[in-house]
Amino acid sequence: MDTPGTEITADLVRGLLRAQHPDLAERPLRLGARGWDNQLWRLGDDLAVRLPWATRTADALLLKEHTWLPALAPGLPLPVPVPQRLGAPSEAFPRPWLVTTWVPGTPADQAPVTRGPKAAEALAAFLTALHRPAPDDAPAGRDRGGELAPLAGRFEAGLTEAVGLGLLPDPATVRAVRSVWADAAAAPPWPGPAVWLHGDLHPANVLTADGTFCGVIDFGDLCAGDPACDLAAGWTLLPDGALDRFHAAFRTAPDPATLRRARGWAVFRALGCLLIGEAGRRGRPGGKTGWGPPARAALRRIVSSARPGGRPAARPPTRARGAYPSNR
Repeated sequence: MDTPGTEITADLVRGLLRAQHPDLAERPLRLGARGWDNQLWRLGDDLAVRLPWATRTADALLLKEHTWLPALAPGLPLPVPVPQRLGAPSEAFPRPWLVTTWVPGTPADQAPVTRGPKAAEALAAFLTALHRPAPDDAPAGRDRGGELAPLAGRFEAGLTEAVGLGLLPDPATVRAVRSVWADAAAAPPWPGPAVWLHGDLHPANVLTADGTFCGVIDFGDLCAGDPACDLAAGWTLLPDGALDRFHAAFRTAPDPATLRRARGWAVFRALGCLLIGEAGRRGRPGGKTGWGPPARAALRRIVSSARPGGRPAARPPTRARGAYPSNR
């Protein structure tokens, strides 16, 4: 739903720019995307305007990006949208908004990765750079980067809904998904410092070009916590056969307990995206039809990586210097 009483149009966006950032106001302007929290309007060739529109929490998420991303972005090997200007709430639009850099590419839910090894290395390099210890005043995740056990009720509700909608018709798959979750929730907790996390690495938030990753967007869930939350992207973003290359590309391969938790985050996220995809197919508000196919593929990869009896397999990692201490 739009901000009550405010329809976001090109005329509105241009008026906000004229009032607060007039040097940018005459650039070409066109709608880029309507996301979960924000609308994105492309501003010329290299900038974009992000305005909250669908959720009340979006204001705080934009301000968080404005505070932290400019310092993090220079150390990241993939382009990210870097805030350039902050728009203040006004009579015309009573919420904060941002002018950011534009990151070219196509969301991975529209153009999946086809060059698996190269994408695995790019994703591992990005997470290695991002997952450095966060300061004490780093934002906490809304429900990201902590322990999995508190999310058990949401996991079970999502699984039950998916089964009821006929999205998981095979009882063996449902049992395997539950086993993966139970094993992840029982894994030892992260013993290291809280590290910076993107927090929302699903296919719509990672951009591709030429078959590999070329950018990462939407840092609204940026927070500090357990790196397993982001390492779930190995299952949810990479194609079949690329997972081992992803793990091997880290300076220190994730240890078995971290991989167990990461697989739990992956199944949790894949279930959520599967339901959002089905909502889109049924024409419901907030649904995204393109999210269903990658979510189905991710669940298949997750289930196929489980050992007989339900305990997920974890490839023994090669130990080396780096960011991931052992927590076995």
